[in-house]
Amino acid sequence: MPKSITRTYSRYSRDATALLGALIREARKERKLTAQEVADRAGISRGLMQRIEKGNLKCEIGVVFEVATIVGVKLFDADETRLSKHLREARDKLTLLPKSIRKKSKAVRDDF
Repeated sequence: MPKSITRTYSRYSRDATALLGALIREARKERKLTAQEVADRAGISRGLMQRIEKGNLKCEIGVVFEVATIVGVKLFDADETRLSKHLREARDKLTLLPKSIRKKSKAVRDDF
């Protein structure tokens, strides 16, 4: 059995995940949907749905985004066209940046 890795998360990450979970829960309740109904639509278990709403940091980000989309929570505060525009701009910028970052290795001085 593999050893579990204990990860520490910043307060900002914990708060952001908790906020997203709360927004998802609020939107689900406003639409009068049960956790099971949303879970079925997303193709996940009810337990995972509950962990998402509690802000569990170990939930897969793609599933969290899909659940947010299903209940109508806007991500990145942008509509679909603006989101596509931002994504295109980010990809354009990434093409101008180096593909990988490597630290320069120090020369070994072994002349005793």
